[in-house]
Amino acid sequence: MSDEPKHGIGSDRSEPPEGGDPWTRLPAMAPAAPRRVGPVPVPGSVRTVADPTATGPEGSAGAFRPGSRTVAPSPLDPGASRDPHGIHRTLREEFPLTYDPLLRAWVLSRYADVATALTDSRFTHGHRPGDPPCERAHVDVDVEALRSFAERTAYVLARRLAERPQVDLVADFCHWLPAGTVAAAVGVPYRDMMRLVRGRAAGALGGECGGQIAVREKALASFLGNVLADPDQVAALRDAPAGLVGRAWTESLRRDPPVQIAVRRTSAEVPVSGGVIPAGASVALLVGAAGRDPERFREPDRFDPLRDDPGQLTYGSGFCPAVVLAGLEAEYALRALFAAMPRLRLADGFRPTWAGLITRAPRSLIVRPAG
Repeated sequence: MSDEPKHGIGSDRSEPPEGGDPWTRLPAMAPAAPRRVGPVPVPGSVRTVADPTATGPEGSAGAFRPGSRTVAPSPLDPGASRDPHGIHRTLREEFPLTYDPLLRAWVLSRYADVATALTDSRFTHGHRPGDPPCERAHVDVDVEALRSFAERTAYVLARRLAERPQVDLVADFCHWLPAGTVAAAVGVPYRDMMRLVRGRAAGALGGECGGQIAVREKALASFLGNVLADPDQVAALRDAPAGLVGRAWTESLRRDPPVQIAVRRTSAEVPVSGGVIPAGASVALLVGAAGRDPERFREPDRFDPLRDDPGQLTYGSGFCPAVVLAGLEAEYALRALFAAMPRLRLADGFRPTWAGLITRAPRSLIVRPAG
């Protein structure tokens, strides 16, 4: 989107700034090698990225292991924006702990490690690009009022699109619903909504959470993309109760989280799969890789709202207007679109394509409202 920042949470840049750190302006520092704990084997061979200084006997960090890669792939490698899942798979299976020189951070990719890092107090927030929405408690939010604003905005937008022969839901719906809901909540007329996208209305409702509008846009686009890509899901969710829509929303956040990489810094040594992260280290959490970890989810690449092993890492358990609004917007987006366009379907020959490195979502969703 043309008004997204060039760098930051809404950025889809495919490579870090030349000579710079995509997460911080701190000077580059040589990484401390992770300290091994117990008998956990670390795949790799001589001078692996997981331990860039080590050479050791068989079974130790840096040891040669026939058939394994010598260097871990990077989440910023060429082609990762188009298809990161092969890289994620290699990292989970062979390099559960590795230092990435492009990210200038230790990388975690397994569900258990990423989930721990998102909740363990030894991993501190850095307020950097890629951080998930806030988890700070807000006790003065009227949830029913937010529900009303989300519902009204979704139906207004959907009705305005219903008569068109073809619609891009990303540009014409997902781009405006989160900002429009906030605008309605603070009493801004709809006609002024365009100039307020990520503007003063965004900060008026939830403070630091207002800046998550871009994340909510991408989460909504992924949700609609996952639902509309499967005609069976369209049929199942067209008149579904709120509970099933909520499960589909959670499943979309698991399979295609809008924030792919979150960043933390360790305040102490932390044991993880493959070793120990040193204190004071920058750590990149591959939320997208964790959500497709087969050790946690059965058939992890499949979108299945009825799965018996649900879970997602995009939003924490804290109460935040951004979190509440995201779920409400997803529910009423689906209801409003199906109400205004009962025969809604993807345009002939179109399939959603996800793209992005730090944040990721379909760039377009071309649909036919009727026919």
